[in-house]
Formats: sequence, C-alpha cells, structure tokens
Amino acid sequence: MQQLGTFGWVSLILLFSSCMHNPVPFDEVKWRERVEDQSVEKLYAAHFNDKKYFNPWMPMEHGKFWQVLKWQLSKKAQYTDEERAFRPKFIPDLKRRVQSLPPGDFIAWVGHSTFLLRLKGEFWITDPIFSERAFLPKRMTPPAMTGGELKDLTPRLNVVISHNHYDHLDADSIRSLPENTRFFVPLGLKAYVESIHKGAVREMDWWEDADVGGGAKLVCLPAQHWSRRIGQGYNRTLWASFLLVTSETSIYYGGDSGYFIGYKEFGRKFPNIDYALLSTTAYHPRWFMHYAHKSVPEALDAFQDLGAKYFVPTQWGTFALGDEPPGYPALDLKRTIKERNLDPSRFLILDIGQIEPIRRSG
Repeated sequence: MQQLGTFGWVSLILLFSSCMHNPVPFDEVKWRERVEDQSVEKLYAAHFNDKKYFNPWMPMEHGKFWQVLKWQLSKKAQYTDEERAFRPKFIPDLKRRVQSLPPGDFIAWVGHSTFLLRLKGEFWITDPIFSERAFLPKRMTPPAMTGGELKDLTPRLNVVISHNHYDHLDADSIRSLPENTRFFVPLGLKAYVESIHKGAVREMDWWEDADVGGGAKLVCLPAQHWSRRIGQGYNRTLWASFLLVTSETSIYYGGDSGYFIGYKEFGRKFPNIDYALLSTTAYHPRWFMHYAHKSVPEALDAFQDLGAKYFVPTQWGTFALGDEPPGYPALDLKRTIKERNLDPSRFLILDIGQIEPIRRSG
C-alpha cells in the first residue's frame, strides 16, 4: 500500500468512524431472491481452481480487510439486559453420566459446535474444541467434557471436522483425543491433522461417502462458507457439512454455513433425516454476516428444507463471534418458533452437558 501521509490516514479514519453513526442497511427480501435464483446444478460443479476452493453457486461476498474494518467500526445493535446475560445452563459430570447409561443412542452437547454422539455403540464427536480460547475469542461457558475424559470414556473415537476455522479445528483439543481416533475432514486438511495426531485421517470431497463400519456411512456435503488459518491461506482447504447414516438414524451436521440452495437439495436427495444440527451464531450485522452465517429465520427455513424431524441449534452460548451476545440466538430461536406457530417439541435447545436420547420414529 502506498504511503497515505498524515492527511490521508486522518481522512480514512474519519471516513470509517462515520460508520458508527450510519448502520449499514440490509435487504432480506433481495438476499432471499438471490439465494432462490441460484442453480441447483452448480452444487455439483467443480469447486477448486487456481489452488483455491470456492462455492460455485454464488461468489463469496465478505472477508475483505476493508469490510472487516467497516464492521468493527460500525454502530452496534442494542440488546436487552436479558439478551446480554442469557447463557445455557451447565450440567456437570457428563463423562460419569454417560458411563452410567444403559446401551442406546444419544446426542450430548459439549459446547459450541462440539457434540458427542453414541450411535450403535460407536462414539462420534463433531468439531471438538475444549480450549479456553478459539484463537482470540474467549470461552464464556465451560465445555462439558475434555479430551482426557474422552480417553477414559472410549478407546475408539470418530471425529468429524467441518472446516479449519479456530472455533472448529482446535489443535490442542485434537492432540488430547484418544490415540485410536479416526478423523473425517474436508479436502486439504489431512496433512495438518496428521501433523498433530497419530490417528487415521480420511479426506473427503463434497458428495463423497465413506463406509464407516457396522452398515453406517458418512456423506460429505457442500456448505456455504470459506476457510482461512495461519499457515494455510485463504480458501486453501475445503469446508463441508456431513450426513451420518446408520440403519436406524440419520443425523445432518451442518458445520458452519450461510443459507443456500443446498438444504433443499439435501432434503430431496436424502429423505427422512432424523436430526438437523444447524448453526445459529454470528449473524449480526446481517449486511456483513449473511453470506457465511444463517439468521435464526434462515436456520428454521433450512430445517424445513431438509425435512428433518428434529432441530438442534449449534454454536450458540460459548463464544462471542458476532455482534449479538452468545446466548441471544437461543432466545431469538424461541421467539421465532412461537411467532411461526411451530411445534416446540421438534426443537431441542440443549443445555451444555445435556444428554438427549435418540428418538425413534413411530
């Protein structure tokens, strides 16, 4: 960058400071029209070019330095005392409670996007992070379990990692996992995970499926997101969502994603999804976050598109990643469910450490 000089820097600072008094408007109707106008065929198109991955159905819209700066200098929305203070409850002794359970399938929330699942006797965990920080953001609620406790719980673990952002791929947490761990990661992440853990690593591309044993399979699916990490560069590794299918249960783990045409296609291609674990965080301000993160109304629309039986919100209550307080999405979700007159029994807003037995149909 050329030298701006004193006057140039002052002008630049004044320009961006003016954003503090001018919140950026966002047109939800036009955004939805753009989403609906995308071609489903592009979900199956090539998504790697010139050493970078991309979303072929719609170009990436945020992440540039000036946009990040504009967001940081923009005037923030106002939240009530309840919205600022609300947090999920913490239920202690998850390891002990799991050990005392009779055989059976369950989902337990460890915190953020980290969920522990037991399906047909196999343990799975999504995007494990037990650390105090996700690079910079500090944890506001403790994890319900640690890697050391997982070692006591099971000698064999299956791990699904959706992408390389620090709140989803935490090196210290991965190092702490049992030695006999299998990892399933998007393209480009195998070498990194192998550098920090001795477990077997399976790299997967969108629409690829893996036989994970016992008649179960894991399907890697698109997500509308992006990737960046120190040492890995912008979009040098893929991002994904996953569908885990056993003979009795199918669970969709959405990772991190904005609302996009993929959800309708997943619902069409994979009918009878039982559980949809969908992200609900970092969606304020909408003008900046709308591409890579769903608002609560969009998360509910994604749930409907998937045709799933139960909705489990993820990523809320642990880190402050957007303008909204960490606990705000749960309150927003409860309000929106009521406004839409939806059946509340289909929405499982878990507390940290809560164990939810898998519900069988019929």
